[in-house]
Amino acid sequence: MKVTKKVISNLTKCYAMSMLHYQGKDHFLVAAEKVDKCLLFDLDGNQEDVVWEQPGGVMTMVQVPGTDGQFLATHKFYSPNDSKEAKIVIATPKSKGDWEIRTLVDLPFVHRFDILERNGVKYLIACALKSDYEYKDDWRFPGKVFAAVLPEDLSAFNEDHQLELHVLKDNMLKNHGYCRTDENGVQTSLISADNGIFQFIPPESPEGEWEIRELLNEAASDAVLVDFDGDGERELGVLSPFHGDKISIWKKKDGAFEKVYEYEKDAEFVHAIYGGPLCGRQAFVVGHRKGPRELLAFTYNQETKSYEVQVLDTDCGPANVLHFVKDGKDVIVSTNREIDEVAMYTLE
Repeated sequence: MKVTKKVISNLTKCYAMSMLHYQGKDHFLVAAEKVDKCLLFDLDGNQEDVVWEQPGGVMTMVQVPGTDGQFLATHKFYSPNDSKEAKIVIATPKSKGDWEIRTLVDLPFVHRFDILERNGVKYLIACALKSDYEYKDDWRFPGKVFAAVLPEDLSAFNEDHQLELHVLKDNMLKNHGYCRTDENGVQTSLISADNGIFQFIPPESPEGEWEIRELLNEAASDAVLVDFDGDGERELGVLSPFHGDKISIWKKKDGAFEKVYEYEKDAEFVHAIYGGPLCGRQAFVVGHRKGPRELLAFTYNQETKSYEVQVLDTDCGPANVLHFVKDGKDVIVSTNREIDEVAMYTLE
């Protein structure tokens, strides 16, 4: 693939991203992990607005389905050691430069979350990286996965009236990875932790129970579920362990996933992840934040029946990546956190 890079912003400790449909057009959001801004861009990479100046600590942003630019975001998750005051907020556009920010729910250590829809009902699923800590790198208190039905109208929620959550699964040590994945037309959540990779499936109705499937009993930092080799069954693309250095692909055999590929190099502090279409093929895009700090794209070669890797960029340290198609061309936006750079990569 031919790669054309364009730096669109220099945002300190840039981290989270999300697509946002607003005023009849597609945009994307970029926000900082530390105390800094959240910015709105058009799909050409032009900055259109500043959503907030602070407090930052943004791990995840997700548009509220069916709204004109309203989205949810984490605030005040600055690191695994500084996130007791983390929460999920509601951001609602009023006019250019004027976004109303209200609390949806205080949720210490909330790292990833999403809004899934099934049979017309919206469900919030939220993942806390840990439950408590008393000193730096204290992992004695495993995280949890929470859920709630998300009402159509969020206008009543604020600091004094918050959404009530319930626990779906606890004892999720280093509960870090999240990816939305469709399963037979149903939106589901792929969640990775030290105790494995799990798929969470929302109920058919709010009165029903969530289904939780264990896909892999291996420590993982992040994962995607994509049919890389084109045989009609999806493989697991896995980053492991928590903030680790291994990139691998697992294929289902006799009902269980087995490792069929591992990147021969250590990719220290693996973090950014995308799995899906890229230039007409299914690709596994990964960024790591230490060592060579590369942005990598893995694809399956049908002729040689083997996986190949292309280095898209180096010495950039991606925290997260976002994919979209603009004017028929594939675009990867990467928050290159380690060099405070937001970059767009057009691939052909």
